[in-house]
Amino acid sequence: MNEPRIAIFAGDGIGLEVMDAAEAVLDTLERRFGFKLAREHHPGGAAYYRETGRELAQGGFEAARAADAILFGAMGLPDVRLPDGTEVAPHLEMRRQFHLFAGVRPVKKYENTPSPLGDPRAEAIDLVILRESTEGLFASRGKGTVENDAVARDTLEITRATSEKLFDHAFRLAERRLAKGRGKGRVTCVDKSNVFVSMAFFRKIFDERAKAFPEIAADHAYVDAAALELVRKPWTFDVMVMENMFGDILSDLGGGLVGGMGMAPCAEIGTEHALFQPAHGTAPDIAGQGKANPTAMLVSSAMMLDWLGERRGEARLVEAADALDAAIDRAYAEAAILPFELGGTSGTADIARAVMDRLA
Repeated sequence: MNEPRIAIFAGDGIGLEVMDAAEAVLDTLERRFGFKLAREHHPGGAAYYRETGRELAQGGFEAARAADAILFGAMGLPDVRLPDGTEVAPHLEMRRQFHLFAGVRPVKKYENTPSPLGDPRAEAIDLVILRESTEGLFASRGKGTVENDAVARDTLEITRATSEKLFDHAFRLAERRLAKGRGKGRVTCVDKSNVFVSMAFFRKIFDERAKAFPEIAADHAYVDAAALELVRKPWTFDVMVMENMFGDILSDLGGGLVGGMGMAPCAEIGTEHALFQPAHGTAPDIAGQGKANPTAMLVSSAMMLDWLGERRGEARLVEAADALDAAIDRAYAEAAILPFELGGTSGTADIARAVMDRLA
């Protein structure tokens, strides 16, 4: 097969460290499954902006557009800001320009890891928060107004075209999870349709698209009630689909339910492009200490291989993705690793090595 081109942006802080771990694991997968990824590394991030005045190196954005997939570490530093006061985050512009409408945020509890929930049923948490990533309240990014230092306004936007694609993705994801024995065959629309016209429109489109997937159960939850139930009984959910800001908030809650943001992978999927990254930040407080948890980065890499394999019809890539997921599961199930983030002593390299051992 033609080598898939991967545009890699390691970024700042622990982004560099977890990307190193991911690339070592990808090396192992390439040897085992006999494929090759054409990896192109591009500088960028807050530290790069501080030095050069640019968020990405010359040609970096165009390289991302031309690539078969984009792999991100983490970008941004708290003391580096753009002229408008926001953080360096070129992936947000990639979401917009490449129309990466489906933010896929898996939430999974691994064996032998602590949980903030005392209920033993929390061991069964395995759900996906599907966040629309281009519209909603984030459509106002860069467009908000402040009038006479007295009133500020941002506008929430929902379109039928994007919502239909989002909901179809949600139902297909539920079908695939069910076929793999992981899901419950259920999609929950999370909204605030009892208050906002935009959310009522969102729910209306969801109900329309649900009719095309009769084998998958479809239900609804107001976002405040969904937040409550994610704490009370998260093991009952399967795929939860929602507006951009709601997804931004609830996906972090999901990460907290299973140990922290180091356990929070992410895929940003569009019709032609996709970006994969851990949902955590750059954690400058632990950068360079080898303590970063690369689990989210590794699962994001598995999601990338799965997406590429499905898109290109390459079974080896899908098999490699499944093998990586299984190796991560085994490393935790066999108590071979426990990240510092979860109270353990396994560093970045330890976790990568344990996963590679189980792949070999």
